[in-house]
Amino acid sequence: MKKLLYIYILFISIVSFAQVKEKDSLPDNIDDYVFVKPGDTLTVKFNEFSLFPKHKFKSRDDIRYYLWFRRKVFKAYPFAKLASQRLDTLNARLARIESKRKQKKYTKRIQKYIEGEFTDQIKKMTNTEGRILIKLIHRQTGKTAFNNIKILRSGWKAFWYNTTANVFKLSLKTEYHPESVNEDFLIEDVLQRAFQDDKLNKQDSKLNFDFAKIISERKAKVNVEEYKKMFAKIRKKQKRKKKK
Repeated sequence: MKKLLYIYILFISIVSFAQVKEKDSLPDNIDDYVFVKPGDTLTVKFNEFSLFPKHKFKSRDDIRYYLWFRRKVFKAYPFAKLASQRLDTLNARLARIESKRKQKKYTKRIQKYIEGEFTDQIKKMTNTEGRILIKLIHRQTGKTAFNNIKILRSGWKAFWYNTTANVFKLSLKTEYHPESVNEDFLIEDVLQRAFQDDKLNKQDSKLNFDFAKIISERKAKVNVEEYKKMFAKIRKKQKRKKKK
């Protein structure tokens, strides 16, 4: 059984600290985005043989919510990318160590290193960023956080960690499905465009999906309604607090 110890540490940190309330503000700079109305002709952006149509927003205001979400993806992606790299390195090293005792000793040493590398930064994550990170871990490693923990700590431990995460509206069983889940589509859209523009270092997904086909079927429409509702709730709470 491969020792995926760093995954355990990473997600225990998420479960422990992802309850931080969101205090985000929407970006004002939307000049780089074009509002495409129904019936308009879409322009095509070409780079490295990838063809992506311009985003199709319902309103200019929706662009602000997309930019806010993009910032969340940019923050979470490097953690998922690094976790995948650590997994590959750890597994390759363990494959060369025959002694189980030495394997255990090595994983303990990696545990301390990874804990110091991730914990402090993950503490600062919001619920949205934690949820995106959980999904990206599935994208980058090919396994959900729950299954990674199950391999490491047994199904019983994974059950309790997932139950704890649910208290904060996070599930370690969350999978990544850009072909059917709107938020996952937005995440992949952000990633692919960032890869094109060299704003993020590309790391291929270990899941099989055809994003070019997905975005074509969706006609590049950007749906941010769930985030608009989320911010509306936050504003209501803020107004109630002011009245008190």
